[in-house]
Amino acid sequence: MNILLPFASRQVWLFATLLLTTNLIHADDSKKMLRIVTTVPPITNIVENIGGTLVTVSGIVPNGTDSHTFEPVPSDARTLAHADIIFVNGMSLEVPTIRLAEKVRKSNTPIVRLANETLPEEEWQYDFSFPKEQGNPNPHLWPNIALTIRYAEIVRDRLAEHDSRHADSYVSNASAYISKLERLDQAIFACIETIPENNRKLVTYHDSFAYFAPRYGMEVIAAIQPASFTEPGPRDIVHIIEQIRREKIPAIFGSEVFPSKIMEQIARESGARFVDELSDDELPEKPNHSFIGMMVNNIVIMTEALGGNPACVSHVDVSNLIDSVAG
Repeated sequence: MNILLPFASRQVWLFATLLLTTNLIHADDSKKMLRIVTTVPPITNIVENIGGTLVTVSGIVPNGTDSHTFEPVPSDARTLAHADIIFVNGMSLEVPTIRLAEKVRKSNTPIVRLANETLPEEEWQYDFSFPKEQGNPNPHLWPNIALTIRYAEIVRDRLAEHDSRHADSYVSNASAYISKLERLDQAIFACIETIPENNRKLVTYHDSFAYFAPRYGMEVIAAIQPASFTEPGPRDIVHIIEQIRREKIPAIFGSEVFPSKIMEQIARESGARFVDELSDDELPEKPNHSFIGMMVNNIVIMTEALGGNPACVSHVDVSNLIDSVAG
């Protein structure tokens, strides 16, 4: 049986229904999380810490993958197409991923190039692995913690701008995270000071520490991998071996992401110790699975191998701001 309401009652009922529906929409909208897409694991971890529970973060480049040669897969196109903000490093690091993002992103989705916004072009570094004549600068800014702090500030500002209702939360998270980075920065300075001055020299396979070294009083003597990302030629190898002997460098460094028999040969013929555990963008396993944890591991490895005392970083808190971050 149909019940006919008086006209006035129908108006009240309709208004109440509209009000309830509007409130439900707004309530659902308030729970909607920003969909953030990132590239390399350090950037992913920075965004996770600052976004906290207000964002979902999808990192395109898997942990332990060479970010220079990484090619996105079809599922990455779908991920990028749904993003509200895309954070990349830039400075020619993730070219295939950025090209894909530019094609599939929503019209109002920004691609934030953190390195480009952090460092003016006149301060870009070029070297053996990244020669200026090829036009691709060294993109590895984040081992320099002062530059990482700038990354964090940009992430904070972009999240707050895009989601102004939660701006205070992003500012609070960023403040806490930057405080952790500042303590890490101070600890790195202290550890490097314990290395004998003549040993504060780096020979690495991939030149990931071009911005790290000048900040912390070190010098990059050589990077083995040429710009083509192949192995160096015989003449280059002989030159590097002679340089290591001449400078009496106690250790040279590689990483699991860039395995190289050439490094073993150079170490053997130069008399230096070969340490293949440094990481520029591969986060360690739990419980140190964070960008800060990666840098602490690097400093322990580097300091010990060069004759210093890594105890300075033993007190650094490597945890993320929330338990759900970084798995």
